[in-house]
This record gives sequence, C-alpha cells and structure tokens, in this order.
Amino acid sequence: MKRLVILGGGESGVGAAILGKDKGMDVFLSDSGNIPARYRSVLDDEGIAYEEGGHSMDRILSADEVVKSPGIPPTAPVVREIVARGIPVISEIELAGRYTDARMVCITGSNGKTTTTLLTYHILKDAGVDVGLAGNVGQSLALQVSRSDHDVYVIELSSFQLENMYDFHANIAVILNITPDHLDRYDYEMQNYINAKFRILNNLTPRDAFIYWQDDPVIRRQLERVTTEAAQFPFAEQREEGSAAWVDPEGEMCVETPAESFTMPRADLSLNGLHNLYNSMAAAISACILRIDKEEIRKALGNFEGVEHRLEPAGTVDGVRYINDSKATNVNSTWYALESMPRDTILILGGKDKGNDYSEILPLVKEKVKAIVCMGKDNTKLLDFFSAEVPAIYDTHSIVEAVATCASVAVSGDTVLLSPCCASFDLFKSYEDRGQQFKEQVKALMDKA
Repeated sequence: MKRLVILGGGESGVGAAILGKDKGMDVFLSDSGNIPARYRSVLDDEGIAYEEGGHSMDRILSADEVVKSPGIPPTAPVVREIVARGIPVISEIELAGRYTDARMVCITGSNGKTTTTLLTYHILKDAGVDVGLAGNVGQSLALQVSRSDHDVYVIELSSFQLENMYDFHANIAVILNITPDHLDRYDYEMQNYINAKFRILNNLTPRDAFIYWQDDPVIRRQLERVTTEAAQFPFAEQREEGSAAWVDPEGEMCVETPAESFTMPRADLSLNGLHNLYNSMAAAISACILRIDKEEIRKALGNFEGVEHRLEPAGTVDGVRYINDSKATNVNSTWYALESMPRDTILILGGKDKGNDYSEILPLVKEKVKAIVCMGKDNTKLLDFFSAEVPAIYDTHSIVEAVATCASVAVSGDTVLLSPCCASFDLFKSYEDRGQQFKEQVKALMDKA
C-alpha cells in the first residue's frame, strides 16, 4: 500500500488526505501548528491519522510521496530533510490532476488572479457548464475530484502551488502579469519568481491554449527564452499583431478566437479600471476557447459582482468614500488601485514587507494622494520613503488607529483607500481578516454619523 504523507492541515492538505484515502493509500497528515477545528472534525470523521503542534519525522520519512501545503517554503527544515531522503514532494493540485480527465483552466499572475478566476467561473457556471472552482479559491481540487468531480475546473494558481507541479496538464493556461512579489520566498531573485510562474506552461500540447498580457515586459522577455507548443492568445489594450482581445477606437472590447468571436462595449463591463479590462479579456478568451455562446459571455461580463476585498466599496461617511482593497498585497496591485482613484485620496499602506520597491507607485502617489496613513508594527521603511513625497504622513499601529486617523484628516469629497502593498501577517491573520476589520471600523463610523 502506498504511504502518502500530507504536510499542512488546511484546505488543500485535508483535501489531498481525503483523495489519498479514497484511492486506497495509507495516509498520515502532519501540521507543525494547530489544525483549525473544522478540518480536525473532517479528519476525525474520515478516520485519517494526523498530528498537530509538531512533526514526527520517523513517520514522515517513511512516506513514498509527500504532498506539501503551498504555504510551507522549500527551505523549511522538514522539507529539506524529506528531499534529502529522495522522497518526492508534490502539490495537492499535482495529486488531484492524476485522477480526473476534466478540462483545466489555470490562471496565475501577480495581480488579478482571483478576479479573473471567479469571473471565468461565473461565465461558465451561468452558461450551464458543469464547472468546479479550485486552487486559492473554492474547495480544494483534490476534494472535488474525489467526491464531486466536474467536467471543467477553473483554478487559481499561486507561484507557491506551481513550484511542486510536474506532470499536471492545463488545457488553458493564463498568465495575467508578472511583477515583483514574494521575493523573500525566492532569494530576492526576480528570475526565480518568474520561473515559478512559467511552470504553468509545463506539458502544454498543440491542442492547448496559452493566454497572456501582450504588453507585459516580463512575460515578453521570458517568452524569448521559453517556448510552448500551445496556441497563443495574447490580449492588449489596443490591437497589436496576434492579439486575441483588444479595445477598438470606438470603445468596443473585441475578442477573436477560432472557436468564437464577439464585441462588447467596454462601458458595459461590470468591472471598471484598466486592470479589470485585462481580467475581463482573459476570462472572455477562455470562455470563447471553451465554445461558450457569445451572448452568454456578454451577459456574464455585464452582471459579475466583483471580488470581496478588491476595490470593494466599504461605505460613505460625511461625504468621504471608504474603499477596501486589502487584497493588494504587492506594489503593482496598489498601482492598479491608485490608477482608478480620484485626486484627494488618503492611502493606508503597511504590513509585512516582502522586499517591496515603492518607486513604482510614486508617480501616482504624487498625483493623487493627499495623505498616507502607515499601518503596521514597523513603518520605518514606508516613513523613510514617502515622508518627503506627500503633504502629510502618519504612523499608526492598528486598524482602529489607522481608520480614526483617516477620518480626522478626510473632508467631504475625499476617498480613503486601504491598499496596503504588503502582506497582512504582522497585525492580522490574513488579508481577509484585515479587510473585514477595516469594513467593521467604517461601519462603526457610519453608525456614529
């Protein structure tokens, strides 16, 4: 009997454990921290052996194969010891892909992954496709393959997940953009991060499709050294040679593929901003390749409701708009948020810095930002960089203090934008926790008004 060890007791780990059990493997799950109660309950109900609060190396090193949670870095001592013993380490996505013949729409990029994934899923679901949502959103792919397999999956893939995928085969691979992110994970070498993203092209065949942003300089340079057999479907704001999607001079978004083509007024898209135009193009091209009727695509692109914590209106207090963009955990994501903001924006920045270079957003900060409110345990880097660049800057260390500072500075007509540029883990459990607490503070302001 094959012995499968799972590292990590979250959504992907528990899903992999269930799939391994259902396929007749001897499964053991190990987590160095505490497993959330809902996942412990699932493991108990399934009769899957597990431990938490530490690793039993003798049990782990007896594995034939290890599935590693994407959040565990390859430099972790337990992973290094497993690799030193010659035991294969794979991702949950890699494991799940072995047991399904479903078509896979796989989406990666530094920014826009979640929006594009949910938008693509929305189009397919509304068109009546038997579709599953997996990766960084939805249930784990492994759990769905084991208990409720679908005809098509739309999968959001981070660079962390792609690191341990080898034989997995995407039918449609999407790279939205590549900008510096998670460089602390990649020895502060941008090329290592790029290489991880481009693993999404592994195993593509001439029958598959590769969709990408045509004007991304990083993608263009990488394509000079990396080849793929897949048909290529680039998108751009204006039509270029080979473009599969663009906007014409009359403001029509045009999508052109061998399977389906259509046009739609850009103004009719439910998502605003340049970044969301690109997200809509990528989703529309994917849907066309899957031969979804163009009327269904148009309808879904027009009624999609957006993603929580991504440019989400949180409320208006005394004429001041509050926008929750907590999902902006890197500099480029904040650039896109600022690009869609008006002047007189008060910007909340801060958190766990991942080797950020803030110079990318500096022109937009100078143009649109009247004050920066730093929110983190240590704001020294932000204060040093921006103090001479904005009319006012504030040093705060909690969401309560940050929102109160914004409220004291803002006047009617201003916009308060939480778009932190940084990971959330210095003060919060996750970016979702950060965004939720922000919305609660705004609601408290509304209740007082």
